Amino acid sequence: MANIDKTALFKIGYGLYAVTSNDGTKDNALIVNTVIQITDTPLRISVTINKNNYSCEVIERTKKLNICCLSESTPFEVFERLGFHSGRDTDKLKDMHIWYGKNGLPLLSCEYMNAFFSLDVIQTVDFGSHIMFVCDVTEAMSCTDEPSMTYSYYHANVKPKPNAKKKGFVCKVCGYVHEGDSLPPDFICPWCKHGADFFEEIN
Repeated sequence: MANIDKTALFKIGYGLYAVTSNDGTKDNALIVNTVIQITDTPLRISVTINKNNYSCEVIERTKKLNICCLSESTPFEVFERLGFHSGRDTDKLKDMHIWYGKNGLPLLSCEYMNAFFSLDVIQTVDFGSHIMFVCDVTEAMSCTDEPSMTYSYYHANVKPKPNAKKKGFVCKVCGYVHEGDSLPPDFICPWCKHGADFFEEIN
């Protein structure tokens, strides 16, 4: 088997997006980095979401979602609120300034996003741990000219740096710190769901 350096994955260009939905009783949102335009005519976008995320369950059932393209000025607090908690037991959008697309789903303030897309799911592809939603675009709008948040920009300028005084392991994806002398090989990051291969020891 070829040697696989998983840090090579960080060289692939990604954006960061807030995906919003509604489960019938409350609005919900999460952070993803897997939004891709797949065709122009018809205009279709794919969004891939981990099955462990409550949003995946909601979108499978409702067949609709919104994508908010996050801008570089989005503070870490937004990523922490939308990405590090579960919509099953948290009202992630409570007290946030939001508005709604024509499909009735929430959108973040233009303070945090530079564009949005409203999507109807037309097909799903099961990849085992993730579901890819293939969607038709039903509404789209550009909000500001601010640059989009990339994964690289997030890591370099937004994500807090780990506290070097703590003994433990830090997730290279989201910054979660597991304190202790060892990291179990089957450890899963509680924030971003990546495995032990994505952690490095804090020296």
